[in-house]
Amino acid sequence: MLNILDFGAVGDGKTDNTQAIQAALDKAAQSRGSVYVPDGHYMTGPLRMSPFTSLVGNPAWGFRDVGGSILELNDPQGDCLINISRATGVTINGLSLNGGEQGKNAHGIMLNQDDYGSWGEEATICIERCRIDNFTGCGLYFKRIWCFSVRHCMISHNGGDGIWLRGWDGFVMDNWLTGNKRAGLGAYEENASVTFTANRVEWNFGAGLEIHGGDHYNITGNFFDRSGGPAIDIKDRDGVHASQITMTGNIFYRNGKPTRCGDQPYDSSHVRIRKARGLVMTSNVGEVAADDPNSSESDLTSPDYGLVIGELENSIIKDNIFDRGFKKELIVDLGGHRGSVLVKDNIGSQHTGATRAASA
Repeated sequence: MLNILDFGAVGDGKTDNTQAIQAALDKAAQSRGSVYVPDGHYMTGPLRMSPFTSLVGNPAWGFRDVGGSILELNDPQGDCLINISRATGVTINGLSLNGGEQGKNAHGIMLNQDDYGSWGEEATICIERCRIDNFTGCGLYFKRIWCFSVRHCMISHNGGDGIWLRGWDGFVMDNWLTGNKRAGLGAYEENASVTFTANRVEWNFGAGLEIHGGDHYNITGNFFDRSGGPAIDIKDRDGVHASQITMTGNIFYRNGKPTRCGDQPYDSSHVRIRKARGLVMTSNVGEVAADDPNSSESDLTSPDYGLVIGELENSIIKDNIFDRGFKKELIVDLGGHRGSVLVKDNIGSQHTGATRAASA
């Protein structure tokens, strides 16, 4: 394993280490090897990784502060901190990546490609145990990625989405997606085949999870807290329905924050599903609440609606509970369904100070 200190890097939080770290990465590319980042605060410009290499540090980071191995972007003209485009088989593990609020749309880790693998390889990217924050763009920007894993990371307080996804065949598991200015994970172009499990998705300004026309999603056992829009927002993309999606065992808490909702109908809801087919939503729970007691907005409860649905096809929404889970209406059904659609045995009560039961 190559050590960046042997290439002249200095982790004092002031020295520019771009050339030293890039030299270590280039040397690793010759043997498909690994580069080690010891404890320290390393300022750097954009770095590029090569296929079958890894960048490894010590993950001594917390929710509000960091230690261990820190890389911070110091170039206001840079488009990212780490560029992994065309870098098949890359692993990034145990680093704190800080954007320093540099530039206008700089991403933390960027894969930006014009195809999905005509060079003959799945991407097979692994990003683990990293904290990725304070980038003016997205924490992770994946444009045409094929096969990836994001695990045990905190992706927070970035200017775009926590994860911007255009691609498929991914695992997003056991992460914090926190306080990003758009969605926790946003998939607006073609997207498919994602296992989204055991994540805490909280305080993002947009939806917690936003899917446009995606298919084959397993959304299981996540906690969605205080999203600016719906916790989960599913819709079509250019007329193509979202499809083959399971949503099971998720918790929806105080989503649709009033001061962050947009101007779209029913932004203040736990879940909004429009133009989807082959969807199953079952055994989820939702609750209305406000900000934490010490907040200046601790009196702003949300959401208004538990569930908003429209234009479903061959789908089941059953056995969900919204106990004190809505302010206005348990389920808003916009109609337009086709095929066999079962919406049954969803129960809840209105949050009004007094509690009123409802079922649909």
